[in-house]
Amino acid sequence: MKIYNTLSKKKEEFIPLEEGKVRMYVCGPTVYNYIHIGNARPVIVFDMVRRYFEYKGYEVNFVSNFTDVDDKIIKKANDEGVTATEISERYIEEFRKDLEGLNVKPATTNPKATEEIDGMIDMITTLIDKGHAYAKNGHVYFRTRSFKEYGKLSKKNIDDLEAGTRIAINEEKEDPMDFVLWKPKKEGEPYWTSPWSDGRPGWHIECSVMSKRYLGEQIDIHAGGEDLVFPHHENEIAQSEACNDKEFARYWMHNAFVNIDNKKMSKSEGNFFTVREISEKYSLEVLRFFMLSAHYRSQINFSRDLMEASKNGLDRIQTATYNLNHLLEAASDKEMAAEEINIVNEINELNEKFDNAMDDDFNTADAITAIFEIVKVANSKVSSDNSKELITKVLGRIILLSDILGIKAVKKEELLDEEIDKLIQDRQDARKNKDFAKADEIRNLLIEKGIILEDTREGVRWKRA
Repeated sequence: MKIYNTLSKKKEEFIPLEEGKVRMYVCGPTVYNYIHIGNARPVIVFDMVRRYFEYKGYEVNFVSNFTDVDDKIIKKANDEGVTATEISERYIEEFRKDLEGLNVKPATTNPKATEEIDGMIDMITTLIDKGHAYAKNGHVYFRTRSFKEYGKLSKKNIDDLEAGTRIAINEEKEDPMDFVLWKPKKEGEPYWTSPWSDGRPGWHIECSVMSKRYLGEQIDIHAGGEDLVFPHHENEIAQSEACNDKEFARYWMHNAFVNIDNKKMSKSEGNFFTVREISEKYSLEVLRFFMLSAHYRSQINFSRDLMEASKNGLDRIQTATYNLNHLLEAASDKEMAAEEINIVNEINELNEKFDNAMDDDFNTADAITAIFEIVKVANSKVSSDNSKELITKVLGRIILLSDILGIKAVKKEELLDEEIDKLIQDRQDARKNKDFAKADEIRNLLIEKGIILEDTREGVRWKRA
């Protein structure tokens, strides 16, 4: 299996630190709002990576954090007159709902920054003791030039970076490239007591600490969106390797951006969509299929036409499994004939094509093509005249390979129109009674069943995704 390593800028054979095990850390969301579709791409991509490792027989320890203290969280809390904890817990729960819709497996561990403060203070103390950090007026800064390999991930030269940096008046830093590890509290902010000040950690330190606690000083894979390469992941390397005196991560994986109708996603451009908004028009299974239809290191363009194409592609797979299940009901228990064994051999070759694509830096586009080719075999060569054994093998292979990608190959059982109308009425009654939790539960159930609701002046309209 080969993985493109951002650190070396080339594909490398994957060799784990410990045989049969993968230690994997993926930077998680800052929980102050619903995630947008750009946030969804790394969530889907690295869930797929994890699933494939598990298919290959590895035991995967998958850690993804929640940044639950941040300027944006604090601002939203102050705007609403609630605590930062209330904001972060609310959006952690909403994030988990989106993960369920996207068919993302729960992480082995989801540490929260606010629950790891003691570890951050310990690491910062070690960095100060080793001369890699210094305290000034309640702040603690990392002494960037003390880490000789700074820039090795992003391939940025520290002197070039400094040349483009202006030093602010009364700047406390020894060097403009030094970055904050701890900062003193401001009025209205949550804070923790430390040897330097009552305050809170900088953003970069949290991932170094949580990765070390839950995965060890060295890990196999560190991953995230390509926007994190610099400065976040570069700073993580500097902190972790300066503290632990050993290589932090063996492989660095980064997914490319999502564009909207060939433009960079931006609120100011009016082309900014949350996953929750997309779920009102499409099943999130379709969004997952769309995200995996291109290689993770290629920019992907989100558009209505491409989402419709993804919907049709997913439906093609699900229709095939539906038909195969139907054929099973009429099939006999006879032994497989010679021509059926040939079909199984053809399926095995396509399975190998799938594996080869995934072994080549997780090429999901070619892997999906292999699944489509199995579907084509099923549609053209399998009928009710075939044995149950053959039909079962073909059906099972489509389901297995789809599941490795997190694609649900079996279509959800559809609700009858009268069942939908009854659930919509129950939702309306719950809203009138101000039982919003129940109303949301019913809405999520309908979304899960592929029913999209639209609240209008004339009442609630619905359609099937």
